[in-house]
Amino acid sequence: MTAETSQTLDRGLRVLKLLADTDHGLTVTELSHKLGVNRTVVYRLLATLEQHALVRRDLGGRARVGLGVLRLGRQVHPLVREAAMPALRSLAEDIGATAHLTLVDGAEALAVAVVEPSWTDYHVAYRAGFRHPLERGAAGKAILSARQQAADDPGYTLTHGELEAGACGAAAPLLGVTGVEGSVGVVMLAEVVPERVGARVMDAAREVAEALR
Repeated sequence: MTAETSQTLDRGLRVLKLLADTDHGLTVTELSHKLGVNRTVVYRLLATLEQHALVRRDLGGRARVGLGVLRLGRQVHPLVREAAMPALRSLAEDIGATAHLTLVDGAEALAVAVVEPSWTDYHVAYRAGFRHPLERGAAGKAILSARQQAADDPGYTLTHGELEAGACGAAAPLLGVTGVEGSVGVVMLAEVVPERVGARVMDAAREVAEALR
């Protein structure tokens, strides 16, 4: 640890990360071994985190992530949305299609920011809060593609008619943003996605990723 950082805070954050990476929780002894500190330190860390509902302990004494983490997570969406809006507006106006930022929420894709173009006669209505399975639609499939890290992946995903009849989509994943898994894309009423859209969506995804770093 350097002089400018807090050792206690660092350990507390490490506890949360360790608990977030397990489905069955961890005992005080297990946390003590993983952190390389004695059990007394772990007990104090857990007691503090429990006061803020960030950690809970079951009847068997195993520590798990608490519901307070979910409340913090919900506050992340407005911050991410604000950072993404300039790139989404530019994308929507340039392509003439509805642009969106989608984040992973469990097994679903959740649209957290949507911008519709101002100059088109018609476009796809798409609202923030819309959910769909990750396996359907360009936004979710782009995220899954990034997870697989396929060598032959073009960097963006195209779909047609998977979420709405007559609508096609293009999306590119957010890359290199710690703690954020998502994609940036457009949805339009068309038979095929114009060739330039894929590259433009990738550029927008890079802009959003840079804004979030």
